[in-house]
Amino acid sequence: MKIFLIFLFLALLCPLGLSQSDTTFTNPVLAGFYPDPSICRVGADYYLVNSTFSYFPGIPVFHSQDLVNWGLIGHVLDRPEQLNLDKQGVSRGLFAPTIRYHKGVFYVTCTLVDIGGNFVATAKRPEGPWSSPVWIPEAHGIDPSLYFDDNGKAYILYNSNAPDNKPLYDGHRTIRMYPFDAKKLRVTGKEILLVNGGVDISKKPVWIEAPHLLKKSGYYYLVAAEGGTAENHSEVVFRSKRVTGPYVPYEKNPILTQRDLDPERQFPITSTGHADFVQTGKGEWWAVFLGCRPYEDNHYNTGRETFLAPVRWIDGWPVINPDYREVQYRYPHPMQPLPTGRPYSGNFRLKDDFDSASLDRNWVFLRTPHERWYDFTQRAGFVTLKVRPETCAGNMNPTFLGQRQQHLSGSASMAIDFSPEGDNEKAGLLVFQNETHFYFLCKTKQEFQPAVVLYQSTDTGMVVIASQPLNEDQQHSMLFLKADALGDRYAFSYTFSTRHWMLLKNGVDARFLSTRVAGGFVGCMYAMYATSSGSPSNNSAYVDWFEYAGNDEVYRR
Repeated sequence: MKIFLIFLFLALLCPLGLSQSDTTFTNPVLAGFYPDPSICRVGADYYLVNSTFSYFPGIPVFHSQDLVNWGLIGHVLDRPEQLNLDKQGVSRGLFAPTIRYHKGVFYVTCTLVDIGGNFVATAKRPEGPWSSPVWIPEAHGIDPSLYFDDNGKAYILYNSNAPDNKPLYDGHRTIRMYPFDAKKLRVTGKEILLVNGGVDISKKPVWIEAPHLLKKSGYYYLVAAEGGTAENHSEVVFRSKRVTGPYVPYEKNPILTQRDLDPERQFPITSTGHADFVQTGKGEWWAVFLGCRPYEDNHYNTGRETFLAPVRWIDGWPVINPDYREVQYRYPHPMQPLPTGRPYSGNFRLKDDFDSASLDRNWVFLRTPHERWYDFTQRAGFVTLKVRPETCAGNMNPTFLGQRQQHLSGSASMAIDFSPEGDNEKAGLLVFQNETHFYFLCKTKQEFQPAVVLYQSTDTGMVVIASQPLNEDQQHSMLFLKADALGDRYAFSYTFSTRHWMLLKNGVDARFLSTRVAGGFVGCMYAMYATSSGSPSNNSAYVDWFEYAGNDEVYRR
């Protein structure tokens, strides 16, 4: 599998002459749309998974030996027969995986909403191959998590409905548990109610979810998210002497939240929660959790990202980020840094020249591809994309290869050779949040003449917000397209020589693609995208390279 070329990694010098990155690491450790992290340790190795919703392949598996530098080693659901996402909305699909290891086997539990519910998949190696999902129909709800006790017993926990399906208020949920047979992959015994509502049901807590169990000093600790996934998100903890409860909440809950901080603070991190804990080989504790980096008034396009912070045990309770109120962009390294190659954090520049016979595993599809519509052999050094009827506004798999927007400030660019045969055929660079919120910079035809056109999505289709006809020479030249992210706005440019970019449209509203406006649980994708807008086509587009660059000033702190 080809690795992206790394052109730039910005290191900042401290007064002692050492780079700041030598002594501290940068949050988020997985920048961009990497929500709902779960982590486990096996010896000196750490493994982490995230939600992918309706993107394919499903559930990335990351590996690290220092908790900071991560490498993508595979996906849990990477075969179409494992995961069919046809007709699923972008923010449906796969919710909140948990990864665990027990006696030579890796287990990932997750929820495939609207289709099969909760399931477990297994593998002998974390990079795969992973089994097909084994469904757990008795566990009604979302966010399943396995716990292996030190006496050999196993349990599956999950978020579920209110008792007797009679909620006392909106968002009233419970945490429940079944004994679990880890060999036969099925529940046993009776369902056990662990938490009703949340920390204090008299205060009507909402959306208790993402439960994880751990054991320390004779106590079972149940950690869970509470408050919903927006600005009121938090992490809370309960404990019990018995795995089945009763569980008593920590009197100083929550153990992580940013909801009480000044919303006008500089460079805020918000929505923190959905945490998972890990202990290093030296006995230190850390937590991974999701958070968001808004550029203005809780608008963000990068989605929910994976953060890392230290955990301290205080009076028998775990507290995340114990020395600060604000989650920090930098903490001291947990251990000696061991870079893995392609960065997922800090400022960097990446380029794919498509000079390999396979697709880099960081590319993602929108829903499950049922046919091979991309090719590396038709034209050497290019990826050939078939122009197909499916669109990104639909609910099937279009010709769409996406990379996450990982920075508030950055750019994506590509070189494309494409000759549209009609105004229905379009190919170029897509900035995509969901089916009704995207910008599309492409080559197409307008009134029978090739043109560079910028579209904005609507609830019913697309509208032109900028265009430029192409002359005869330009029509037959390689076209370069670029989208610049500038916090609350985008700029779109094109050229026929990368030495001189021509601005097509500036000041394009980025808030239109923010989660606050568009809704849902995902972040923006930059995608190479081609479509014939519902009509048959035998045409193809040829992409020579794709480049991504990000440089967020906040990392200079």
